[in-house]
Amino acid sequence: MSAAAQRLGSVASGALVPALTLASPGLLQLGGVGPAWSVLWLLPWALVEGPGSGALAGLALALVLDGLHLGPVSEIPALVVLGWWWGRLGRKGLPIERSFSLGLLALLGAALLGLTLILQGAWLGQLTAPVLYTWLAQTLLTALLAPMVCSLLLLAWRQRRAGARS
Repeated sequence: MSAAAQRLGSVASGALVPALTLASPGLLQLGGVGPAWSVLWLLPWALVEGPGSGALAGLALALVLDGLHLGPVSEIPALVVLGWWWGRLGRKGLPIERSFSLGLLALLGAALLGLTLILQGAWLGQLTAPVLYTWLAQTLLTALLAPMVCSLLLLAWRQRRAGARS
């Protein structure tokens, strides 16, 4: 398979994020709240592809997800910053390989994403009552799923990148 076809397949996997967000599998919910699928996809992507591609992928993903809920709050600030930050970690730091590290990064990412949505809602005066529960449930569930989901994606994308180089 050519490098372009492999890259297209990796980018196309990003289309699963809105699909999973809409489908919201019942087995992967905690009290009716699903994980932050955008964080679970963006983390390994940015670690492999770098800060520029991570920020761009975060922007594209946020635009699609913002189109799904059509509210005044946006995921753009958080996902762009997370994509850039995780991309820098992947390029400048030690390689992220441990499941605990992926879980911790996903926990921080989901917490930041939820916090930015809460702050935007508070600024606009549109907070609902169970906002703290939703934020904590989504953050916890994302952190619990990250070692499995992110590890598989990270392994697949690193192998694709190594195969494209040789």
